Amino acid sequence: MRVLGIDPGIAIMGFGFIDKIGHRLVPVQYGSIQTTPDTAQEVRLQQIYESSCKLLDQYQPETVAVEKLFFNKNVTNAFSVGQARGVLMLAAAQRGIPIGEYTPMQVKQSVVGYGGAEKKQVQEMVKRLLGLATAPKPDDVADALAVAICHAHASGMSQLMNGATRR
Repeated sequence: MRVLGIDPGIAIMGFGFIDKIGHRLVPVQYGSIQTTPDTAQEVRLQQIYESSCKLLDQYQPETVAVEKLFFNKNVTNAFSVGQARGVLMLAAAQRGIPIGEYTPMQVKQSVVGYGGAEKKQVQEMVKRLLGLATAPKPDDVADALAVAICHAHASGMSQLMNGATRR
């Protein structure tokens, strides 16, 4: 199963494709889509959409996992992130790719085993779980891979549960 994990953002949208082969998680491609603040908002969203479409078409994930928005004090930023998240979800929906959504706490719990884990702990576990030499940079990329890992774990658990109920 190929999973695309997304850490949404308007300036930097981290992405990470992983393959789940049995119990192994294999990194396929990861990086970020970046836009500049001096570009009009609608153009930035178009850039994210077009880049997302290219990635989806090139790597053809079976599923997409997106981090849910966490509203803190900067509501304006949250709206921009929500819009960026929306154009990625639109690109996936247009291709018929199912989308899973996870809170930051769910991602940390799945990857580190503790929902209150620090960023460095998540980065270190992403590096270990995927057999990478170094933690991916910027942080948004490591976060996107963590979302993909969370979804891969959740889908594996779902398959186990479905198999158990069918008996």
